[in-house]
Amino acid sequence: MAAKRVLPVSTVAIAPSTHELVLGRYRPVRPLGSGGSGSVWLACDEQTGLDVALKIIPREGKAAARAEREALAARRLRHERCVRAYDVGHDSTHVYIAYEYVSGRTLRETMRTDGLSDEDAVEVAAQVLDALAHAHRTGIVHRDVKPSNLLLEESDEIAVRLLDFGLAQFDGADTLTAVGDVPGTLAYIAPERLAGAEATPESDVWAVGVLLWEALAGRHPFWGVPLQEVARAIEVGAPPLLSERRDLPRRLVAAIDGALARDPERRPRASALASDLRNALRKEDPRRAPGRPESTQVAATGPLVLLRRLAPSGLAGASAALGATLLPFWPPALVATIAIIAALVAWRMPRVGLAIALAAPIFPLGNVAESAAVLYGVLALALLALAWRDARWGLLFASGPLLAPLGLLALVPLVVQPAQGIVRRAAQAALAALAATLFAGLAGDDLPLTGGPAQRLNIAPHDSASEIATALWQAVLLDPILLLGAGALGLAAAILPWARRRSPYGVLALGTALLASSVAVGVGLAATVLVALVWAFAAAVATGSRR
Repeated sequence: MAAKRVLPVSTVAIAPSTHELVLGRYRPVRPLGSGGSGSVWLACDEQTGLDVALKIIPREGKAAARAEREALAARRLRHERCVRAYDVGHDSTHVYIAYEYVSGRTLRETMRTDGLSDEDAVEVAAQVLDALAHAHRTGIVHRDVKPSNLLLEESDEIAVRLLDFGLAQFDGADTLTAVGDVPGTLAYIAPERLAGAEATPESDVWAVGVLLWEALAGRHPFWGVPLQEVARAIEVGAPPLLSERRDLPRRLVAAIDGALARDPERRPRASALASDLRNALRKEDPRRAPGRPESTQVAATGPLVLLRRLAPSGLAGASAALGATLLPFWPPALVATIAIIAALVAWRMPRVGLAIALAAPIFPLGNVAESAAVLYGVLALALLALAWRDARWGLLFASGPLLAPLGLLALVPLVVQPAQGIVRRAAQAALAALAATLFAGLAGDDLPLTGGPAQRLNIAPHDSASEIATALWQAVLLDPILLLGAGALGLAAAILPWARRRSPYGVLALGTALLASSVAVGVGLAATVLVALVWAFAAAVATGSRR
């Protein structure tokens, strides 16, 4: 880690003695820079002999809590584009974080002095997105992506390091700011955060879009207006980049426009945007017929990216159809209409599509017992709240009832991986198992996790909500095998990214364990072979991507 742009040191307390060891092992050598929260010093680790960048933050106010959060985030990240944290400690006055020392200068300094070519600016943004994609997979949102937090290494090739996770937000963690306080730098804050929404991975993608717009246009998209109107300019959205740079490839402009979409649901994921940016500057295929519209080139996004964009809509349609046919009520033509509407709406408005799919079973259940419809409505609202920030993938749990009749429930941990964060992945996988069990009980089929016959759930019209809840509890939640199976699927979904990073055989080990569990409950030969092939393919892809 190298320093940010050097600023005047505000307090003498931030300057340590070069004759004393910090934390008993780090000898300060010279200052690298300072900012509002503390200073960064080049130091020598007397135990290893390595140079480190020692960040020193006073233990006062929010600074210390942010420093500890920064250290926690940095130690969780294992990516070549994220600066590695070696150690963290504190004394009575300061918090100290020892980072690997990387010689270089910030992107802000580079943009102010030498500038960047279009190709280098795009590669910088793509590498930042690589780092953010890794952070997002581990449940961390940076919340302060800006040029001064990006370090360009002293190298013949573009090599970027993402710095300063002091404002990072973790899954399930409280934020460090009061209600109404928007942490981060205003110039790169997404419009939804100004409106009071929490930061999401899409907020980080917006920040990358802003800094890339700035690097290519030579000016910031939201400056040039009075300071008090900057927030309003951000809410309106960035001007079209094409108005500043008509010479840029349309695929590149389209990718940046997507990152700067005002609706966060329409922004691409960090990994998808990185791929789009790199593809946008590649030379056109000379075999392409002249005059063929560029928008018809599937290579602009790639089949996997296209599949990821289509999958949420397909899942919404399938879930709506499944819910509408749960009990006899809707005529077939109406079921098809509901499914199509849910799929089409989910493409443009994922949260509305999610709500339509979840609402599909309400009237069929109400036709059987009003209390059942009320109870399900409460559960559906809870699911909607759980998935609100990740609505595109809020119906992944519906894969349970879809896969269980085929004997493929062991594939659920793979299916739910698009969900953001450990908590959501684990919850989606566990819910998938419980939903499959519930559907088996309503249909009178064999239980998916034990192979035994399910006790049919008989709901009478005059049953109260408490009586129905008790019946569900006894049928689903009191069976230790079912609970153990749901927990195992949730655990596998949660730790799958960690297993992939930890070992080249981590994915294979998880797949083997789940395959053995499938065999133990008597899953058929065809389903067992298919499960084995899918997990083997996933393991091969994971091993290849590690290399």
